[in-house]
Amino acid sequence: MSASASVRSAVLAREDAERGHRTRLFLAWMLALAVVLVIAGYGYDYYSLSAAQRPFSPKHDLLRPSGTIGIRLGMLGVLMFFLIYLYPLRKKWGWLGRQGNSRHWLDFHIVLGTTAPIIIAFHSSFKFGNIAGMAFWSMLMVTLSGFVGRYLYSQIPRNLSAAELSMKEIQEKEAALKKELAEQRATFGFAADALYQLPSAAEVAKTPAVISLISMVFIDFKRPFRTSLVRLQQAGFGAWFFSFFGLLPTRDHRLERAIKVAKTEAKLSKSIAFLSRTHRIFQLWHVVHRPFSYAFAILAIVHIALALFMGYRI
Repeated sequence: MSASASVRSAVLAREDAERGHRTRLFLAWMLALAVVLVIAGYGYDYYSLSAAQRPFSPKHDLLRPSGTIGIRLGMLGVLMFFLIYLYPLRKKWGWLGRQGNSRHWLDFHIVLGTTAPIIIAFHSSFKFGNIAGMAFWSMLMVTLSGFVGRYLYSQIPRNLSAAELSMKEIQEKEAALKKELAEQRATFGFAADALYQLPSAAEVAKTPAVISLISMVFIDFKRPFRTSLVRLQQAGFGAWFFSFFGLLPTRDHRLERAIKVAKTEAKLSKSIAFLSRTHRIFQLWHVVHRPFSYAFAILAIVHIALALFMGYRI
């Protein structure tokens, strides 16, 4: 087999792996959504009652925290949340770290972290008091900070194996993109700065960490609208209108290829500009995220122990 054929087969294998991961991730989200909707649909008439009315509901013995369904929801929520700890354990257990892709693990980590608080909320029948309430709010803070962490993770350029790229590799990648972008610009006449307005590295260095994070989010928030404007200018009103006001791709494949290259190059330029800040914020994020994770684990164990050994009936 020639070298080019080997490279081609390796690329195809990676593409198949990514396609399979996206399918599994989509199914995981759909399963989580289905479970939440089924519980919400079944228990709506109970959860919408006041605390004084609930004991008279025929579903009280099922859906109260210690009820037949309620206790199982609590067990499911806690199991899901403790499965989340497999992701950080990958860094400590060599055999686990060799299983799959770190980025893929992170995606399922997010699914579990998003769904678990909702399941726990159903378990508690939306009563968040005492130790159980403290555990829930700790878990919710873990989830919310997890979304921030996932965003920061995506801002650091990585290769397909989720290994972080060196600055030299990032700059080489940017140079290759700029070369292709120059060819696209000769045809369509717009540049990456039509999709992003980036601060200089010196400006970023002077900006506080929190403001830098807000700035990154705002730049990404504006991206779809800037892309819409580019489609309007380049493809005309008709194509722009029928592509849902430029928020979806048009039928002009050459234009869409040029937009894709421009967006990729601009995103990489943004990552380079904010790279040092992103690393710093990521370090600060761990300082916030980990204590809430440990606090939830401790509070959950205390709550379960009290429920088991003191015979709480709620």
